[in-house]
Amino acid sequence: MAHIQLAEGLPGIRGPMVFSPETAKPLSDLAQVLLTGPHTLTPAEREMIATYVSSQNDCYYCQTCHGSVAAQHLGGSDADYELIAQIKQNYQATPISDKMKALLAIAGKVQKGGKYVTTKDIERARQHGATDKEIHDAVLIAAAFCMFSRYVDGLATWQPRDPEICREIGKQTAKLGYVGRDYRKPLQAIAGKQVKVEV
Repeated sequence: MAHIQLAEGLPGIRGPMVFSPETAKPLSDLAQVLLTGPHTLTPAEREMIATYVSSQNDCYYCQTCHGSVAAQHLGGSDADYELIAQIKQNYQATPISDKMKALLAIAGKVQKGGKYVTTKDIERARQHGATDKEIHDAVLIAAAFCMFSRYVDGLATWQPRDPEICREIGKQTAKLGYVGRDYRKPLQAIAGKQVKVEV
């Protein structure tokens, strides 16, 4: 049960966003710019950073839903979902670019604390082709998802374990982005079901 009274049937960050629309807008705007705006990193790559940091934060909702968004941007196949799962476990062993591995290393350091990032980490990313903008945004995505994960978990929001719900969130978000959506509507995957909210 959430620590404060949130609307039922709204998983993860959706409940607090509906509860506090004045803060929901800037948070949604930030996610939209960081994860979907014009960039040399693809939306899938940026969602990989968000997913990896969320997994290091041990936030089930953020890592699962953003992992689903990343997989959907890659094509949405079972193999795409498996790749995202592997990135969370050991990104160094996955078939992603050396540049992405270097950026994920930086993001992982940010998750522990900004001062863990070293000049050597930055130089490694540059050697693999990362631009200053890509390094900047990897750090900012990592920092933002420390905030998002703590927002979701700090209020003890409902985080459904049904993979169908997470896949639907991924499909919707990959298609619609983060702004201009009505988060008050329960997800179609939940509608018509007997929803068991774990306490």
